[in-house]
Amino acid sequence: VQLQASGGGLVQAGGSLRLSCAASGRTFSNYRMGWFRQAPGKERDFVAGIGWSGGSTVYADSVKGRFTISRDSAKNIIYLQLNNLKPEDAAVYYCAARSGGGTRRYSKYDVWGQGTQVTVSS
Repeated sequence: VQLQASGGGLVQAGGSLRLSCAASGRTFSNYRMGWFRQAPGKERDFVAGIGWSGGSTVYADSVKGRFTISRDSAKNIIYLQLNNLKPEDAAVYYCAARSGGGTRRYSKYDVWGQGTQVTVSS
């Protein structure tokens, strides 16, 4: 089971990025997918989650209305669209997967991608 995150980069405040998380190695139909982020010296925080089958979504309050999580089941890819980026959004972004119900606790996720860096200049 592998997750491969990509799409990070340097963007000015107010700009946009789209992160991708390619999943391989098994069927994820019963999995809950999540995006987390970790800034230097800070804990890993929940950003957004989506059910692989049903598509129900949940967001951290800090990103509601700016970020959108979605999935392409045919391609086994999870996306995170980041709009109106702020300097405080800068972090390494990770995608993760877990079987069972959704949770915002990173310790409950079994599978992790390698992370992709998002840098926002002010």
